[in-house]
Amino acid sequence: MGIQVISRDGQPEYAVVPWEQYQALLKAAGQAPAEAVSATSEQEQPAPSVSLPAFGEVAQIRQAKGIAAEQLARNVGVSPAYLAMIESGERQPDAAIRRALAWHLGVAGWSEPS
Repeated sequence: MGIQVISRDGQPEYAVVPWEQYQALLKAAGQAPAEAVSATSEQEQPAPSVSLPAFGEVAQIRQAKGIAAEQLARNVGVSPAYLAMIESGERQPDAAIRRALAWHLGVAGWSEPS
């Protein structure tokens, strides 16, 4: 068996075995074979049908929460002018700004990778 042992602080912590051998171990233990999950298959799955607000709705969400544009811009780490461009739809925020907007406005889906 081609087993790779991963240790931490000198003690074995994980054992990595080839997939076929893992399947044989599951069968010997009386368990159903595991399905292979690859990164590409996860990415190919359709997005959930949850309707997220568009970034052009940042102004409405911000106003509904009673947050001043200058305060949100400062909290997110952008200039008020750049926030205005996001709110008008002129600019699309990068991942870091999306995460910050999601955090400060409470829109969890915006922090997910696109």
